[in-house]
Amino acid sequence: METEYDFSKGKRGAIDPMPSGKTRITIRLDDEVLAWFREQTHLAGGGNYQTLINGRC
Repeated sequence: METEYDFSKGKRGAIDPMPSGKTRITIRLDDEVLAWFREQTHLAGGGNYQTLINGRC
Protein backbone atom coordinates (compact mmCIF):
# COMPACT_ATOMS: atom_id res chain seq x y z
CA MET A 1 0.00 0.00 0.00
CA GLU A 2 1.35 3.39 -0.93
CA THR A 3 1.57 6.21 1.58
CA GLU A 4 0.01 8.67 -0.89
CA TYR A 5 -2.20 8.37 -3.96
CA ASP A 6 -2.59 10.93 -6.75
CA PHE A 7 -6.23 11.40 -7.71
CA SER A 8 -5.70 14.69 -9.55
CA LYS A 9 -6.47 13.04 -12.92
CA GLY A 10 -9.29 10.87 -11.59
CA LYS A 11 -12.63 10.86 -13.36
CA ARG A 12 -16.02 10.02 -12.01
CA GLY A 13 -17.39 6.73 -13.29
CA ALA A 14 -20.20 6.58 -15.80
CA ILE A 15 -23.73 6.79 -14.45
CA ASP A 16 -26.20 4.38 -16.00
CA PRO A 17 -29.26 6.26 -17.22
CA MET A 18 -32.53 5.17 -15.61
CA PRO A 19 -34.88 3.53 -18.12
CA SER A 20 -38.14 5.38 -18.61
CA GLY A 21 -40.94 3.99 -16.52
CA LYS A 22 -38.59 3.20 -13.63
CA THR A 23 -38.10 5.19 -10.43
CA ARG A 24 -35.34 4.52 -7.94
CA ILE A 25 -36.60 4.39 -4.36
CA THR A 26 -35.38 3.13 -1.03
CA ILE A 27 -37.62 0.88 1.04
CA ARG A 28 -37.12 -0.99 4.27
CA LEU A 29 -38.18 -4.62 4.35
CA ASP A 30 -38.12 -7.09 7.21
CA ASP A 31 -35.18 -9.48 6.93
CA GLU A 32 -37.61 -12.39 6.65
CA VAL A 33 -39.43 -10.80 3.71
CA LEU A 34 -36.21 -10.13 1.81
CA ALA A 35 -34.96 -13.64 2.55
CA TRP A 36 -38.21 -15.08 1.17
CA PHE A 37 -37.88 -13.18 -2.13
CA ARG A 38 -34.21 -14.14 -2.46
CA GLU A 39 -35.07 -17.79 -1.78
CA GLN A 40 -37.85 -17.75 -4.37
CA THR A 41 -35.42 -16.37 -6.93
CA HIS A 42 -32.86 -19.03 -6.01
CA LEU A 43 -35.46 -21.82 -6.30
CA ALA A 44 -36.48 -20.49 -9.73
CA GLY A 45 -32.91 -20.94 -10.95
CA GLY A 46 -31.64 -17.43 -10.51
CA GLY A 47 -32.62 -13.98 -11.56
CA ASN A 48 -33.26 -10.79 -9.72
CA TYR A 49 -35.28 -10.68 -6.52
CA GLN A 50 -36.07 -7.01 -7.17
CA THR A 51 -37.86 -7.98 -10.38
CA LEU A 52 -39.85 -10.52 -8.38
CA ILE A 53 -40.79 -7.84 -5.84
CA ASN A 54 -41.87 -5.65 -8.74
CA GLY A 55 -44.33 -8.37 -9.76
CA ARG A 56 -42.69 -9.38 -13.05
CA CYS A 57 -42.04 -13.08 -12.79
